Amino acid sequence: MPIQGIEQPEYIIVSDNIRLRKFDNNFDFALEWYQDVETIILVDGVNEPYDMEKLYRMYSYLNEQGELYFIEVLEGDKYIPIGDVTFSCNDMPIVIGVKSYRGKGIGRKVIMALVERGKQLGYTFP
Repeated sequence: MPIQGIEQPEYIIVSDNIRLRKFDNNFDFALEWYQDVETIILVDGVNEPYDMEKLYRMYSYLNEQGELYFIEVLEGDKYIPIGDVTFSCNDMPIVIGVKSYRGKGIGRKVIMALVERGKQLGYTFP
């Protein structure tokens, strides 16, 4: 759960071309990720694509559980969303929804940035 009294930042800079952007309830672009069979199997272990209602329920739930961010990469002069991550002291579900960005170390960089965020929040890690 979000920690009372500690504000979630609008952005967390991960690297020169990767940032995390605070969830803002605009997520239409993410439906494509969650309708892809390969992605759904990775996320849920089943072959049942999301519709907008299920996507809304998922993001609403995740936003209540911790700090929800979209993972964005800089393309040219514009950041584009490629995935999402939710960060709490107990969990860190992460999805790279745009397949062309998988296997490039982005998830690892995001996790390392969130470990630093956890230290700021006073989390301890084993």
